[in-house]
Amino acid sequence: MKIKVWINNKVFEDDIEPDTLLIDFVRSKGFLSVKRGCDTANCGLCTVHLEGKPVLSCSTLAMRANGLKVTTIEGLEEEAKEFAQFMANQGAEQCGFCSPGFVMNVLAMKKELRNPSDEEIKMYLSGNLCRCTGYMGQLRAIKNYLGLTKE
Repeated sequence: MKIKVWINNKVFEDDIEPDTLLIDFVRSKGFLSVKRGCDTANCGLCTVHLEGKPVLSCSTLAMRANGLKVTTIEGLEEEAKEFAQFMANQGAEQCGFCSPGFVMNVLAMKKELRNPSDEEIKMYLSGNLCRCTGYMGQLRAIKNYLGLTKE
C-alpha cells in the first residue's frame, strides 16, 4: 500500500505493508527519538504528534497517517530544548529515556489546555511511565512551566 506522510515538514512516500506500525515507519526514516518501550501502549515512549495531537505510534498503523503531518521531537527541537532546560532548572529532570514522549505530551498539553487542574495534568500525562521519579517534581515543574504557580 502506498502512503505519503509529512514527518517534521518533510514528505515521505513509500510502499508499506498494511500492518506497518507508525513507530516502525517513522524510525525507518531516521527519526530515532521515537522509542520502542512496552509495545502495549502503556509507557508513552513512542509518542508523536499526528496533526498536532499526541498519539502512541506503537499502536497506530502507519496507513492512518497517510496524507497527514507527523511531528517528532526532532521537529520541535527549540521548544523541546527550552522545556528540558526548564525541567532541569526546576530540579525535575529525568534520566532521559522516557523524556522524548513526556516532552511531546507536555508541549501538546500546553497548546491544548488552558489553566489545567492537577487532575487534568495527571490525566493528560497518564500514559507516560517514568521509572526514576515520583512524578511530584515533574508536576510542580509543569505547573510552573504553564504559568500556573508563582515561583
